[in-house]
Amino acid sequence: MWPAYGREQPRGSLTDTAVRELYEETGLAVKPESLKVAHIIHGAWGVEAPNGFLTVVFATHEWTGEPENREPRKHAQVRWIDADTLPEQFVETTASALHRYLADGPQVSLDGWG
Repeated sequence: MWPAYGREQPRGSLTDTAVRELYEETGLAVKPESLKVAHIIHGAWGVEAPNGFLTVVFATHEWTGEPENREPRKHAQVRWIDADTLPEQFVETTASALHRYLADGPQVSLDGWG
């Protein structure tokens, strides 16, 4: 599961955006049809979205390639980790989405709405 961040391109679907961003950021290739919605985060704030934003987190069990950090100015590192031992400096909303997905919990979370 990877919360690859990006904006949709004109005429680009949400899954096409996820596929493109995952490859640009990690070098991993996935097919759009292999993606399943794992979680949706509705955030109330953001530098580029002061009126709120949606983050759609996808999961897949099918990919090719080995992960690499293709955007080191954005990410300290890219590596496989055990979901039970997340690093201390892990994005809180991403950790929450991962744990909810693994526990088959709620598929939508609200962040910052009060």
